[in-house]
Amino acid sequence: MLIKNEIIYLDYNSTTPIDPRVFDTMMPYLKDNYANPSSTHHFGQSINEKVKQAREQIAEFINAEPKEIIFTSGATEAINLAIKGIAENYSGKGKHIITVSTEHKAVIDTCKYLESKGYEITYLPVQPNGLIDLAVFEQSLRPDTILVSVMYVNNETGVIQPIKEIASITHKKGVLFMTDATQAVGKIAVDVDDLGVDILSFSGHKMYAPKGIGALFVSQRGNKIKLTPQIHGGGHEQGLRSGTLNVPGIIALGKACEIASQEIFDNQAKIYDLRNILEVQLLKLPKTSLNCDSENRIFNTTNICFNGKDANVMIGRMKNIAVSNGSACSSAVIEPSYVLKAMGLSDEDAFASIRFSLGKYNTNEDIETIVNKIKVVTQ
Repeated sequence: MLIKNEIIYLDYNSTTPIDPRVFDTMMPYLKDNYANPSSTHHFGQSINEKVKQAREQIAEFINAEPKEIIFTSGATEAINLAIKGIAENYSGKGKHIITVSTEHKAVIDTCKYLESKGYEITYLPVQPNGLIDLAVFEQSLRPDTILVSVMYVNNETGVIQPIKEIASITHKKGVLFMTDATQAVGKIAVDVDDLGVDILSFSGHKMYAPKGIGALFVSQRGNKIKLTPQIHGGGHEQGLRSGTLNVPGIIALGKACEIASQEIFDNQAKIYDLRNILEVQLLKLPKTSLNCDSENRIFNTTNICFNGKDANVMIGRMKNIAVSNGSACSSAVIEPSYVLKAMGLSDEDAFASIRFSLGKYNTNEDIETIVNKIKVVTQ
């Protein structure tokens, strides 16, 4: 285990530890290589070259062009820039946006904000398996629709939406398509060309890089996407995101993408096996059920309902185990998961559900320990 203090960590969808190789790569840029990459002197320009190299690494990882990568503080900022930037720049065509009721709060709350500014938002329902109905989606597209935003991999259930098909339907109607790929990039192969997305957001701390760095892919091929900036002052990142660049974070994200490109399939196979062992054992317990589609989901996540139990109480009794009863971004709110509710779960069952999300540092011993702990706290 990489995690100290004997904590068994199964909350990788919340955040990941920094890979030691990523840490070692970024350290010189926290200590000795501290120049501002926008400075014109040799020191600054030498750092700027390293930023360019990292941008190239990141772009190559998702099959984009370097000029299509905009650095942000994380996926939440990237999502805000994308949705608000599209809304403001394309409002002449219309003010209708389509998203999904199970999106991350970064999307939901941004859309709620736009509603207060006169935009109309359609929040698509999901089926009990967490997937949207493509026929219902297609019917929701209108002449005044300017953007569709659908999450690639759900952070609570791991459900994978059919992004390629959704993008195709969207483009046939002449509408822009974006995806929050925060839980996908670094875990599964992501190719922006193959998916057909116009905009894609992701965050470093979900893929073994530090917190505070993220990126937004904005397509500049064919129909070049134009966003209205949300942060002004200096014109950094092609004028879309002003502010001195987070050089250590950028270098770290580049390294994390490089490592993932080399190890992604080995990690997938290992984590998939561990997740399945955990899931099979837990679903043998009385009154347990799986809260997602068993096929269309990412390999590292399982969300299980322990009917009649209180997930918060269970988590509190497992002192050395880190799991989750929902999204970390809204964990301060004591209410049932809106994602699980949207899938048809009752308040009681939503409160009885736990998300287990695994990563590359988990072991068979971790799984055995957690299964035994869960058996104790459910008695």
